[in-house]
Amino acid sequence: MSEVEDVVAQPRLSERGAATRSSLLAAAREVFISKGFAEAGVTDVVSKAEASVGSLYHHFSGKADLYLTLWEEFQARQTQRTKQAARAARAAGESDPMRVFVGAARAYLDGCLEERELAALFLRGDGPPGFDVIMRDRLRTWAQRNAALFEDEQALVVVITGALAAAVSEVVLSGDRRLAEEVLAIIGRIRPATSATAHSNG
Repeated sequence: MSEVEDVVAQPRLSERGAATRSSLLAAAREVFISKGFAEAGVTDVVSKAEASVGSLYHHFSGKADLYLTLWEEFQARQTQRTKQAARAARAAGESDPMRVFVGAARAYLDGCLEERELAALFLRGDGPPGFDVIMRDRLRTWAQRNAALFEDEQALVVVITGALAAAVSEVVLSGDRRLAEEVLAIIGRIRPATSATAHSNG
């Protein structure tokens, strides 16, 4: 049986099990934010959650699994925020891909500010081995989605993805919403080279 089939075959978590899992994740979030990943211990998490070590290992494979689960759940919330913003922009009649992108990017930055302590945790560089690769892969996936939005304007995608990634880091560290808006305003003025050339020749 494959890992995927094994997961599907497992019954849903009981309400009690789901509550324990949620409590462990909330405790891990607090402990990682206050101590950092490297300094945090499994015993710190179970003590904060008022749970047992056995219950932690029933739900998670260890400290790294807790961290990665927090990351995946944060990213899922961020994806939901950006998709809703993009859908709302299109529903309002927006057809300019850059304006749709900026609306989605604003939602992403808002999410980072709303969950600033957690976002900062992931940006510190203090995560499990290989986490930097996971972050880079996620950025690459995001760039590919942007490429589809901009009809494969690869250079444009590189520029705006890099700019927004840098902006996320600065905004999370500073908590400066005004900086976020200024960055988005600048990104919103960027246009593909083909459009700029067509405009100058027109």
